[in-house]
Order: sequence, then structure tokens, then C-alpha cells
Amino acid sequence: MTSTKEPSKRQARREEIRRREQRSRLIGLGLISVGVLFVAFLIIYPSLKPAQAIAAPHEITRSQVDFNTTGDPNAPIRIDEYSDFQCSHCANFYRTTEKELMDTFVADGTVYFVYNTFGDFMGATSEQMGSALYCAGDQGKFWEMHDVIFSNQGTAQGVTVERRMGEFAEYLELDMGTFDDCFNGQKHKETLDQDVSDATAAGVKATPSFVITYTVNGETKTKLLEGAHPYDTFKQEIEAALAEMGQ
Repeated sequence: MTSTKEPSKRQARREEIRRREQRSRLIGLGLISVGVLFVAFLIIYPSLKPAQAIAAPHEITRSQVDFNTTGDPNAPIRIDEYSDFQCSHCANFYRTTEKELMDTFVADGTVYFVYNTFGDFMGATSEQMGSALYCAGDQGKFWEMHDVIFSNQGTAQGVTVERRMGEFAEYLELDMGTFDDCFNGQKHKETLDQDVSDATAAGVKATPSFVITYTVNGETKTKLLEGAHPYDTFKQEIEAALAEMGQ
């Protein structure tokens, strides 16, 4: 007589193994689904957060503004600033020294002042902010965007830089379709790259840095000034250059 107990036990064990494998697959799929949902939440959440408040920019009066420049193009001294919107020292220069320079040497025609970015010096976000700056410049709001970004430095936590730059653009009442096309299409990538090339050629290695250029007896002279120096330092450098030029 043949026993049926052994085949039944083997069949039961196979069924139990099959059920365990099925449970493991279901648990694995569940964990993957939870992970995917969590990642999706992290990606989507910044765009769903309510808009953050925007601090009013520090007020600066600039004369003869033309895109990223201010002052008389025929001024005897030119100062090129190389800066990064994530740089705290750059923001400090904007909040302190810059206003005094604009009110004195730029306003009276002594200095022609030019603002340049420094690419992705402090990361990709820096270049994206620079892109927003130049896109705002296309609509005549270069310095307004410059001021609002610096006045709100460090307020983009929890939101994408694209979202925050868009909020600034709306605050400045830019044409959003034009701004978005410019920003998303990286219209000013070549300009940003050129800023980096010019800075490197001038020996810039930190932000903010200032290249002071003037001409003495037909010879072009330059001086690199690194750091967020006080107004008195710039005053001394400008007056020394004027003296050298015989002015």
C-alpha cells in the first residue's frame, strides 16, 4: 500500500514557500511604492509651498543706468565688480559701501560701475540667479533684480531657485512669459560664461572682487581689490588713481 502522507507534506511545504515568496514580493513592491511616493513628494512639495514674503530692497539711487552698468561711460575710472548672490560678503557690500559709491563717485561722473556675475563660483544656484538677473535686465530691471536678490539672500530654503526667482520676477512686475522663456532657455549662458572668463583673466579668485581700470599717459592700468572693503578704501584707491592721472 502506497502512503499519500509524504507527497502531501511536500506539497504543503511548496505551497508555504510559494506564499512566503508572494508575501515578500508584495512587501518589496509596497516598499518601492512608498519610496517612489516619498521622492515624488520631496520633488513636488517645494513648488506647492506658499510663496514666501519678499523684503523690500535696500534703496540705492543709480545714475545713467544701462543694463548692468551705471554712471558715465566716459568716466576716467571704471570699476568692475565680480560677485555671487550666495556670497554673504557680496551682500554686505551691497548693503553698505555700494550706496556711498553711487551717491558720490558714480553720481559725479568719476566712476563708471559695472556689475558682473562669477558663474557657478558658489554652486549651480549662483549661475541660475545670475541668469535671472540678466533676464530681468532684458526688461529694464537689471539693478532692481540685483537689489531684491541681495535683500532676500538666504530666504529660499525649502523652495526651488526657479520658484524663488519667479517670485522675484513677479514682485518686479516683469512679463512672466518673457522671463520664463529667457530663464528656462538659458538665454544668457554665453554672457555668464564670459563673466567667468573675464574674471579669470583679471585674476579674480574670490567674491566680491573689484577691478579698477584707468589710463595714465595712454597706458591702461588696473588694480584688483578683493573683499567687501569699506567706502574709505575705495575712496583712497579712486583718489590715488585720479592723482596718478593728474586730476
